[in-house]
Amino acid sequence: MADAVQVSFDEENGATILHAQGSWTATQIAIIAAEIGRQSPSAAGAHALVIDAAGMTALDTFGAWLLRDLQHEREALGQTVRLTNVPERFADLLSAIDRAGRGDAAVTPPRRTVLDHIANVGQSVTALGRDLHGLLEMLGQIGVAFIGVIRNPSTFRLTSTVHQIDRVAWQAVPIILLITFLIGCIIAQQGFFHFRKFGADQYVVDMTGILIVREIGVLLVAIMVAGRSGSSYTAELGSMKMREEIDAVKTMGLDPIAVLILPRIIALVIALPALTLLGSLSALYGGGLVAWAYGDMSPDIYIARLREAVSMDHFKVGILKAPFMALMIGLVACREGFDVKGSAESLGLKTTASVVKSIFLVIVLDGLFAIYFAAIGL
Repeated sequence: MADAVQVSFDEENGATILHAQGSWTATQIAIIAAEIGRQSPSAAGAHALVIDAAGMTALDTFGAWLLRDLQHEREALGQTVRLTNVPERFADLLSAIDRAGRGDAAVTPPRRTVLDHIANVGQSVTALGRDLHGLLEMLGQIGVAFIGVIRNPSTFRLTSTVHQIDRVAWQAVPIILLITFLIGCIIAQQGFFHFRKFGADQYVVDMTGILIVREIGVLLVAIMVAGRSGSSYTAELGSMKMREEIDAVKTMGLDPIAVLILPRIIALVIALPALTLLGSLSALYGGGLVAWAYGDMSPDIYIARLREAVSMDHFKVGILKAPFMALMIGLVACREGFDVKGSAESLGLKTTASVVKSIFLVIVLDGLFAIYFAAIGL
């Protein structure tokens, strides 16, 4: 049975003393409030209110809020309110209620200084260095695993590699063809729309062919592969890391790099050039369709002009980028997957980081290749 509730007011030295006794909990709160309302008018003329909690045997959030509301009500009337003899076990609850009432939980963030911004730059540079170190470490481990496979071909996991090629290459063909076809149509349509003002319709074929075969084809396919396959690699390896399956592979005496990562990297290096070729052909077909329907250019003229404009050097420039971009996507995706911690939030963050970093590095790599090929005259 709950402790008896006693609420009484006394006068002492011009102050009103409220004796809070018994159980101040949700089951008794209505009785307590009624007693305070009935007896409090006798203390209306006092200048101070002292709440004596020595006899309080139980207190919950309802009782603590009632004490706080009573304190604020009397302070609004000009009285001084003090809470005394609070049992130690109730002090934390009363402090929490008081902070919540004052809104202390919403702490105003400190103003950022120039040194804070410099520190952020330093932390970003440090994080970049860690990422580059991790990628180089992963590249070295893959190289060691690849050399081990060359020395002992029986350790090569052909079934896993073929399965990954099917996932990365064959299953990606429909979406690659569709997107590159649409991009080819858009490039050709915009070319005819703007070049027609200068009477240079025939140069649309040159622009479309060179741009697709040399740059757009491989770059667009690499970005789609990074978003489709790179994120899949990170999610798979991250889930295995969370379930400690990678640790189980190590326990069995196997190398996780050779078992899990090398087949995926090889599949990407094989798949991306093939997808680049198919994507470029699809984009050129889309450009030819637009040239025929929108630019009034017959397919024979389009193909003939394409043969004159696009040389084998342009094709080499585009296709040579593909394996390096595939290696970069695989490195980033697998590294981020191995860095996943033991939470779903970490898995989501690393998957997002994998896609963003892969696309960024692919574009940077494309720019470096553009500078290199321009320097050697290709």
